[in-house]
Amino acid sequence: MAYDRDQATHEFTRWSESYDRSILQWLLFGPSHRALIRRIRTVVEDRPARILDVGCGTGVFASRIRESLPNAKVWGIDLVAEMLTKGTERWRQHAGHIQPAQADSERLPFASGTFDIVTCANSFHHYPHQDRAIAEMHRVLRPGGRLMLIDGYRDGLWGWFIYDVCVAGVEGDVHHASSKRFRELFAQAGLRAIAQKVHRGPAPFLLTEAVATDPAPSSIFPSPHFRGIAGIGSRDTSTSASAIPHEG
Repeated sequence: MAYDRDQATHEFTRWSESYDRSILQWLLFGPSHRALIRRIRTVVEDRPARILDVGCGTGVFASRIRESLPNAKVWGIDLVAEMLTKGTERWRQHAGHIQPAQADSERLPFASGTFDIVTCANSFHHYPHQDRAIAEMHRVLRPGGRLMLIDGYRDGLWGWFIYDVCVAGVEGDVHHASSKRFRELFAQAGLRAIAQKVHRGPAPFLLTEAVATDPAPSSIFPSPHFRGIAGIGSRDTSTSASAIPHEG
């Protein structure tokens, strides 16, 4: 049976109890978060920026963005209420600067052209319809905004073993896209200036980045109900591939 939304919800609901203590926080999440923050800082410098983190979990990355980029305002969405609830204290600490909400990556509850940057770190392999998710991420970007997506790099032998054998063995029929498939998904969604960078290490990961076109396409889905978390804040929506270098 193909991996679906119910399986993803079950997996992350179970994982929410130990997510912040997982060895992956050190092995994969920390290094990938630092890589994303370096790219965001390079793009926006010290200017104010509206950033959406798709698949935000308990808000670890969102809080790191705020700490590193104090002029940024961050929104985070996650499919699983339990993951967001586990981050309640973090949301409260950053109230007014980070807005969490429960929502589906395929139906983002924001107006087109809302964000300067959209990030997605280490959750994309759980998305059953990856093409729809990319299209939605593009839709909510302003023209010239950036999509920055990180997921496990499974093209090499070690990456294949880690992600297609070990991770899939634990998490089920998840799908880590190849670097070629990421380029195809981004291009199909209408993104341009697609670039990729492989970060080597015990858990190698791939950063795929691209620029939103003008104008971004409209959503083909009706807007869902926007559900804030823990009563914090409210909705605010005013608002060809390069070669792949390697980082040791």
